[in-house]
Amino acid sequence: MLVREIMGKNTEYCSPDKPITDAAKAMKKYNCGFVPVGENDRLVGSLTDRDIAVRAVATGKNPQETKIRDVMTKKVLYCYEDDDINKAAEYMCKEKIRRLIVLNKDKRMVGIVSLGDLAARSHDLSLCGHVLESVTKH
Repeated sequence: MLVREIMGKNTEYCSPDKPITDAAKAMKKYNCGFVPVGENDRLVGSLTDRDIAVRAVATGKNPQETKIRDVMTKKVLYCYEDDDINKAAEYMCKEKIRRLIVLNKDKRMVGIVSLGDLAARSHDLSLCGHVLESVTKH
């Protein structure tokens, strides 16, 4: 099974110069805890609800004034839409992440694949269990 068969396709970039409240609104709109961050049509990072909580709120930063770039994760992790889901799952395990940005051959973002997508759409419970166990181990 390929990543494109299970990935979520409803996604958009957030600008790194916008306040983190904009990212939180996008997370609410798409019912997710993750948004890719893009600038000049290029990925420059990602932001999770945990990034907002730990790097901004817990340190007393004002959400209306704090820019996404100040709390985002700068390392961009991705897979390709034509990757096998097992390859994407192993990458998630290796990096201990729950979500991956999905690119097409032209390196354009076309979606996001999450642990939830693996669980709901892959029908491979052992794969899901393996990823969940790897991601949650410290």
